[in-house]
Amino acid sequence: MNTPQAAVGDYQSLPVDAVGITTTVPVEVIFAAGRYPVDLNNLFISAPDPAALTAEGEASGFPQNCCAWVKGIYAARALYGISEVVGVTEGDCSDTGALLDVWRSEGVKVHEFGFPRSREPEELRQRLRRLAGEFGVDLSAAEEMKQRLDEIRALAQQADMLMAGGAEISSQELFAALMWCTDFLAAPERCRRKLSALLADIKRRPPAAPRLRLACAGVPPVFSDLWETVEALGGRIVLHEIPRQFALVDGIGQNLVSAYLGYAYPYTWEARLSNLLAAAQARQVAGIIHYAQTFCYRHIHDRLLRARAGVPVLTLEADLPVKVDARTRTRLEAFLEQWHDRRQS
Repeated sequence: MNTPQAAVGDYQSLPVDAVGITTTVPVEVIFAAGRYPVDLNNLFISAPDPAALTAEGEASGFPQNCCAWVKGIYAARALYGISEVVGVTEGDCSDTGALLDVWRSEGVKVHEFGFPRSREPEELRQRLRRLAGEFGVDLSAAEEMKQRLDEIRALAQQADMLMAGGAEISSQELFAALMWCTDFLAAPERCRRKLSALLADIKRRPPAAPRLRLACAGVPPVFSDLWETVEALGGRIVLHEIPRQFALVDGIGQNLVSAYLGYAYPYTWEARLSNLLAAAQARQVAGIIHYAQTFCYRHIHDRLLRARAGVPVLTLEADLPVKVDARTRTRLEAFLEQWHDRRQS
């Protein structure tokens, strides 16, 4: 698939004992059990025809006004023959509970995990222990695994910081590097090699030409060529809010409880917003693109972001995994042109 999203999954092959995950979960537990987590979102969006997977979800009985990501990951699990999943029922998509019910009815082995809204360390510790128990491992083994995975996360963090410092990295390259760390491509050593090769290549490049520095907030966009479009119009995404959260780069060197408490996405909006605005200010972004998935409850947060952002916000919405349409491109063009006009005035 010749789209920027194609590199997000980039799996050579899936292990027979793969465990699907519906979003970022404590993958250290799964790896410590000798299993291999696979992010179903990455499988879906990197498939040869992701739009066909959403259509397959609808043909299987999911309503048209259900999020494309839900329909897509439902179909991706079946397409790739994954028979066991971990679904996040607190702190992510409000539809996940129903999705897990459907999978149970189809004979899929389901584990539920939730990030406690209270954000209490002991409550999270108990949930981690419960998940570890379901996979037959002790939390100490998962802690050891985190130290190993943090070495790989540190490579993604280096790419993130190089982008922040003005190195020549495309918006898509950074997006992919961060998203690889949701499941480490179900092959941590291969993920390490790919990130190391990317870093080595970046360091050989000349300094980046000046571009408008932007942040992208919200769930990862379903558009297949959004990053290409932004860069063609003279912008660059120097901050991918949620992929950076998914990669857990702020939790490197911390224990499991501390790292997953610092993972702001599944908790309150205020926790997420504080993290986003601090990073945006540090990177001196000129504006924020806020992506909202059609039918997602998180779209309601748009008004709260606009009230506090301190920089212009452009809100984009899409339903299906297709290329940027003419209307969206025009809105992006107008958003970036206002900055070019200011520079010339």
